[in-house]
Amino acid sequence: MSTVLLLTSARESSAEILPSLGLLPYAVRVAGAAAEHVAASKPAPDVVLIDARRDLVHARRVLRALRSGGSQLPVLVIVTDGGWAATSADWGADDFILPTAGPGEVEARLRLAISRSAQPAAQQPNEIRAGALVVNEATYSARVSGRALDLTFKEFELLKFLAQYPGRVFTRAQLLQEVWGYDYFGGTRTVDVHVRRLRAKLGAENEELIGTVRNVGYRFVPAKPRSGTTAGDRVGQPSPAGGHRDDSSPPPRPAGGHRDGSARAPRPADAQHGAIYADR
Repeated sequence: MSTVLLLTSARESSAEILPSLGLLPYAVRVAGAAAEHVAASKPAPDVVLIDARRDLVHARRVLRALRSGGSQLPVLVIVTDGGWAATSADWGADDFILPTAGPGEVEARLRLAISRSAQPAAQQPNEIRAGALVVNEATYSARVSGRALDLTFKEFELLKFLAQYPGRVFTRAQLLQEVWGYDYFGGTRTVDVHVRRLRAKLGAENEELIGTVRNVGYRFVPAKPRSGTTAGDRVGQPSPAGGHRDDSSPPPRPAGGHRDGSARAPRPADAQHGAIYADR
């Protein structure tokens, strides 16, 4: 049996707010009209209903708080005939429903909303997914590992642009042109400042999503390092065979050297291997 969470400021029962709901096989829970009640609801509901019959402005504010908080639950808004004209797509609701709707209509709208949300593999047309990052172009919001990011407009545009091309390296001049435009007169240092702010907001566990290619620019790196890797693995120190050295193995014998380690030839500098570093 699916669970419905009804958010309302009214002191009425769910059967009075949406009469047809009481005739359907759903477990209905009622909570105050606040976004935090959704996260506090245990177990998590399958669908959320927001009562907007008397206060459209507050209902819209609750819905936006849900979306900005990263909630992916399907949300339906209950509106009156008069309030229907004030609704629009930018609310971010999955559907709108009248309190006078019959049981068949209510059941169909709830069922379709729940089934759509049960298909996470299908990427929404306005979403960019890259690793743990989800960028929604329609709502100008971004989440990483389910956590909402509080970004400025340019920070959002820079992150969105990089995420569209994972692995591709862009120079500072290219990023300045693509994100800030041809008519921007600031220097490329602007890009460095915004990258630093983005990394701070991504957090220490996700700052490596934006990698630095020394003396070139930046790239988006969706794949995180494997657990158990060493610091040498992360900065890319390859062995002569193309892999990473195992510290448990004896060092290779240099050409012309001795087994006692004397007259060893110096190893080439790491920079000659084209290693990529992340600035801190």
